[in-house]
Amino acid sequence: MELRHLKYFLAVAEELNFTKASEKLFISQPPLSRQIAELEEELQAKLFIRNNKKVELTEAGKYFKEEVTALFQHLERISVKTKKIAENVSGEFRIAYISSIYSSVISDLIKHLKAQFPYVNFKLFEVSTTKQIDALEQGKIEMGIIRSPIHSPKIKSYLWFKDGFSLVYNKNTVQIKSENDILNLKDETFVFFNKDYAPHYHQVLLELCAFYGFKPKIIHEANNINSIVQLVKNGLGISIVPSNIAKNNQDIEIGFIELKKVNLYTNVSLITSKDDHSEITQSAVEFLLSQSR
Repeated sequence: MELRHLKYFLAVAEELNFTKASEKLFISQPPLSRQIAELEEELQAKLFIRNNKKVELTEAGKYFKEEVTALFQHLERISVKTKKIAENVSGEFRIAYISSIYSSVISDLIKHLKAQFPYVNFKLFEVSTTKQIDALEQGKIEMGIIRSPIHSPKIKSYLWFKDGFSLVYNKNTVQIKSENDILNLKDETFVFFNKDYAPHYHQVLLELCAFYGFKPKIIHEANNINSIVQLVKNGLGISIVPSNIAKNNQDIEIGFIELKKVNLYTNVSLITSKDDHSEITQSAVEFLLSQSR
């Protein structure tokens, strides 16, 4: 049995007329009749009832039509997936993100992409903003999630959400009731992001402290937001973190006070290469932009 036998059978089964089927297939009627006869002989089943007035499917023919139709639909799906693989909708897709982005959103993104592109190997990397920009420009990642600003002619950015700031402290070691009490913390030690690791973010934190009337005593620095929160929990200082972290932290030993008086925000953006028009990248960006923050 060859694929052409099945195509000829479906044409006749759909038209229920050998003349019309032969015209549809661009062959003459005698070869078409011969091919159908060969198929019936191989199956040892009569597929059509033929007479001078009409052509009808037998019960076996009806069943065979249903199964062959499903088979061709499956072949079409295989063809589409094969084409996508050939168009590089496969292989590896690398996503970098900053540590202050809540991880469950990233997990949801990977699940979403994996359902659409089962042949792609998705890889995640926790990388600073500056290193992400370099990596994207060099083709080492396909997408990044950063805190703006972005200064690169090679990169396209999409604003995901604006993030405010919150003071984070250990409830057992620091006594503070509201934003109005922040100046009382001027003699406390602070834990900040490393200046070389996130220079813009580090500068914003200094500006925040200046707004509240003091210069922070920075004793500890870290390159990871979770490390900073852990140092605060261990009583080694106070810090200022993105409000996004505060919203998703349930630790009863840690307190957060949102800094509402100061009009300072950071833009969390999605970045891709300006030359990247792939289906995966488009799907990833659209999914994240659809998630309300």
